[in-house]
Amino acid sequence: MGAPRLLAGLDQAPRLDRVAHLTTHGQLPRYRPDELVDLAENIDLRGRGGAGFPFARKLRAVMRASEGRDTGTAVVVNASEGEPSCLKDKALLLHVPHLVLDGALLAAAAVGADDVVIGVTRPDVEQSLRAAVAERGPAGRQVRVQALPERFVTGESTSMVNGLNGGPTLPSGQKIRTSERGLGGMPTLFSNTETYAQLAVAARLGALDYRSVGLPSEPGTVMLTIAGSTVVEAPLGTSLAYVLELCGLDPGQGVLVGGYHGKWLDPGSARIADLSRGSLAAFDAVLGAGAVLPLPHDTCPAGEVAKVTRWMADETAGQCGPCFRGLPALADVVEDAVRGGGRSALETIEARMKVVRRRGACSHPDGTAAFVASALAAFPDEFRDHALGSGCGRRVVGALPLPKDETPEERLLVDWTLCRGHGLCVDILPDVVRLDADGYPSQASMPVPAQLRQKAQRAVRRCPALALRIQD
Repeated sequence: MGAPRLLAGLDQAPRLDRVAHLTTHGQLPRYRPDELVDLAENIDLRGRGGAGFPFARKLRAVMRASEGRDTGTAVVVNASEGEPSCLKDKALLLHVPHLVLDGALLAAAAVGADDVVIGVTRPDVEQSLRAAVAERGPAGRQVRVQALPERFVTGESTSMVNGLNGGPTLPSGQKIRTSERGLGGMPTLFSNTETYAQLAVAARLGALDYRSVGLPSEPGTVMLTIAGSTVVEAPLGTSLAYVLELCGLDPGQGVLVGGYHGKWLDPGSARIADLSRGSLAAFDAVLGAGAVLPLPHDTCPAGEVAKVTRWMADETAGQCGPCFRGLPALADVVEDAVRGGGRSALETIEARMKVVRRRGACSHPDGTAAFVASALAAFPDEFRDHALGSGCGRRVVGALPLPKDETPEERLLVDWTLCRGHGLCVDILPDVVRLDADGYPSQASMPVPAQLRQKAQRAVRRCPALALRIQD
């Protein structure tokens, strides 16, 4: 979308090695610490991992925290994307890894850090980065690549730092700023992949040329993941509808902006919104990690939201009540409403959201509750119709992407030679078993979701005719 910056050179090669990178971008200029802070401030560089915190303030905070201390400083690159709707950082790390390394090493020089540590969760990303570090020869010895568990909460700053320090990759639950105490207890500059890549581009262009693209108030480009599959680089201020059109899409029933902790825009709002903080703020939305998910007309909004809510509940860190108990309970009641749980189910959703808000050890409970609240506001008729039993008649096509379940599927099998139609199985497992007109199970083999396995085992034990069994 216009001349590429972060993705420059990829029309010539699928991955820029060190030589191709230097041919495309040139040598990295040197900056004094104050010059780099001024550059980041001049272009209003902000974190591209979700929070949008000003990068210049992060630099200053680490510099201040290191004054008078002999512990040294560190730089951490958050190269994890635990949300399946986001691919932009993976694209950078797989195709232009040296741009990310340039930005991280530039920042390390500014804050006086001896170490740059990159936390990764994907084997292909780890391999690409290790190859890039090796291509730099002795200059790459300052960089360490460390694999961490692939989970939604891995990218939270205290969670990643804990993992890099050798502990569990879980949020600390304490209000600890990594700029004061991070890697090895040192003041640590923590930011995500795209942020460092943008810094490397800005360092080469200078503030004036960097600001030639985008908006005066929000210069530069932004990386986006469209519909969970297409990665684009667009100038800030570009029309959201135009980006979707170039990707062969339209707003459909609505557009989720900012990923699974984001906000739903109705089709009308999506057609007039621009890709900028100012424009999206008018709709109480943010770009977050750059995920843009249009919901096509042929899928069930309530069913899509229920599946994501369950996945978010399963991604709990398990450290606090709102996350460990509150989110699974919220997922239960959302699924209950989608299955026809009545008005009481819709009312219970509101109650469950109140229980988890502003009480978690990290932002995961708040973000998940906000996702559900936004969906209820965007699709009130869909949720009401489902709760009251009529539903929408559409299947769930997976427009909101989730990881593939690697768990072997279990099925509930019926032995017709033994079944006598007692019907206890449908009383215990109404979400799995359906009866035909004669009162017998309508299928001989039925998939059992993982969360219903215990109920399926109970149905097997309770069957008077011993006609049921579970098979992997």
